[in-house]
Amino acid sequence: MSDVKSPQNRGYVEDVRIAPLNLSGQIAIPVKPCGLVVFVHGSGSSRLSPRNARVAQALNSCGIATLLFDLLAADEEGDRANVFDIQLLTKRLIEVIDWLGKRADVAPLPLGLFGASTGAAAALMASALLPGGVAAVVSRGGRPDLAGKYLSRVHVPTLLIVGGADPAVLQLNERALEQLPGTKGLQIVPHATHLFEEAGAMDEVIRLAAGWFKSCFAKARVLEAPPG
Repeated sequence: MSDVKSPQNRGYVEDVRIAPLNLSGQIAIPVKPCGLVVFVHGSGSSRLSPRNARVAQALNSCGIATLLFDLLAADEEGDRANVFDIQLLTKRLIEVIDWLGKRADVAPLPLGLFGASTGAAAALMASALLPGGVAAVVSRGGRPDLAGKYLSRVHVPTLLIVGGADPAVLQLNERALEQLPGTKGLQIVPHATHLFEEAGAMDEVIRLAAGWFKSCFAKARVLEAPPG
């Protein structure tokens, strides 16, 4: 476990092992964070995903704490079926959220989930199973449709971000959006494909995600504030 000071935000970055399966992760906490975002990757990615790392660093610079972690243990990664086992991914995510709730430095913070690909479905299912436990969800090129019947139970403010040049996933997101009962939005990044590798595409994802999380966290803090 390491603890490294970050000159950008004067906060700290810590490599962690997450119980009960000893999953590898990295938590970054800026000074006076307004919330915490957990990244839920998919399609066999990991905490080392350069795309998620870039988004996490940008959120840190906006005063948002982040956790990047491996959803699957080393002996599970070889089985491709695990990547599409949404119930397994959701169970793992809930265990991580429980672990975070035991950390005094982040437990009081509003919680957001940033899901990509199949991880978006796990993020939505977890928010449905933890009413009041999640303040916001953002999906990047995700498969929210894989959350199935749980979509109708998601009352957490949810933003779906899809590339304009990713028509199959866009159609799936449009259908999922209709099933979400709470505050919701769909943002299309023009000309972007599934991985948002085009010039400026990931910058737009970051702008949209940061705005959504900061707005939702501010509202969550108002609701949690004691009267008077």
